[in-house]
Amino acid sequence: MRKSIGRQTRSSQPAASASRVISSLAIVVICFALAGSSVQTVSSQSADQPTIQKDNLQVTAWTNNSYKGNFDVWSWVPKFEFKVNGPIPSGSQLFVEVQQPGGTAPWLTFDCDTGETQTGYWWKTECGGRQVEDKSILPVGVASFAIKMRNELAGTNSTLFTGKVKVAKTHSGEVGPKAAQKFVYYADQDWNLPIGYIYYTRDSVYGWDYPEFNAAFWVRGEAYKVEPHLFYQGKEIGRMMMDGMQVGKGSCGSVVDINPTISTDQNFPQQAKWRRVECSFPIVKQWDKTNDGQGQPNTNDMFKMASNPGEYELKVLWNNKLARSIKFTVGPNGKLENGIAPSNKLGNDRVIVPVTIIGDQDGMWDKTAWKTAAFYGNPLTGFTPPQ
Repeated sequence: MRKSIGRQTRSSQPAASASRVISSLAIVVICFALAGSSVQTVSSQSADQPTIQKDNLQVTAWTNNSYKGNFDVWSWVPKFEFKVNGPIPSGSQLFVEVQQPGGTAPWLTFDCDTGETQTGYWWKTECGGRQVEDKSILPVGVASFAIKMRNELAGTNSTLFTGKVKVAKTHSGEVGPKAAQKFVYYADQDWNLPIGYIYYTRDSVYGWDYPEFNAAFWVRGEAYKVEPHLFYQGKEIGRMMMDGMQVGKGSCGSVVDINPTISTDQNFPQQAKWRRVECSFPIVKQWDKTNDGQGQPNTNDMFKMASNPGEYELKVLWNNKLARSIKFTVGPNGKLENGIAPSNKLGNDRVIVPVTIIGDQDGMWDKTAWKTAAFYGNPLTGFTPPQ
C-alpha cells in the first residue's frame, strides 16, 4: 500500500530534483520526480476537520483477469488514491464505501492505510484494487462512492467526500474463442481535459523569496514531446540566451499516469490512458526577494510576474503540434487567484483555469463530461471552458 505524508505550505509543488548554477546568468533546471513526495497547500481547509484534496483524488478500475474462478471471464473492482489534509487524529481510520453501478446498497467497504497527521500536513494513501479483487463484478456504468473516516476511540464516523465514477470496458488484445469475455475495464477521466491549474512553487534554495511559476493540464494518451511556451501581452517570455544557446528552458513532464491494469486492444483510442502533465518555467518568478530584498546577481534576466500584471497565455506543443492554450490573468504582486478553486473547496492553493483543447491528438473525447463528472460528480461552479 503506497502512502506518504507531506507538509502544507503556501503553494502546491510537484516533486522535483534541482541543480542550480549560480552565476551572472544562473539557471534552475527542474526534473520532475514522484508526485507522492510533493509539498502541498490547503487554503480552504477547516482548522479542525480533515479534507480531501480534490485534484489529487484518482479513482480507477482494476481489471481482475478472472471472475469467480473462471479465467475466461474478466471482471473489475475500484482502486482509490488520494490525499487527506490534516488533522487526522490518533486512532482514526480512513475507509471507502462503494455501490455497484445502478445499486443502492454498499457493494464494497475497505480500509485505507491511515496515519496520524497534524494540521498543516497531508496524508497520502491508496486502497482497493488487488486488496478487494475477490469481490470483483461484471456490470459497468456509474458507481457511487464515499470516502469516510471513523475513530473508535472518539466514537465518530464522518464522511469526507462523496462522488461517482463512470466505469466502461473494452476488449483486450487477446484473440481466439476464449477471449470474447476478456474485457479491460477503465474509469472515464475525460472530465479532466478542459480543467487546468496554475500555481507557484517555492525555490529549493530561497523558498518563497524566489517562487517559480508552474502550470498543469491533462492529455488523453501518452504525454510524449510536450513543450510549453509562455506569452505575456503577445510576446514569448521564459526564454534566456547565453552564448547563442537557449538556457533555463521551460519543460513538461507527466506526473500522474492513469493506465488500465491490463492493456487494451491497440485499436482502442488512446488505449484508455490519461496523463496529468506539469510544466515548470525556471526563469519565470513571482518575485525576487532574496538577499534581504537585493535579489540574485541575475535578477534582471528573470521575468517577474509581480512586476508584470496583465494577460498571459500558455501555448503547448505536443508532438510538434499546437495542442493546448491556457489564458489567464496575473494581478498585482503576481496574484494568480481567480476565485474558482476556493469557491469549490479544491483543498489546496492551485488556481483552476480553463484549457482550450486544440487538434485531434486526444482522439474522440467527451466534451461535456466536465459539466456533471468533474471531480467525480462534484462539478465546478463559476467555471466555463473555452468553446
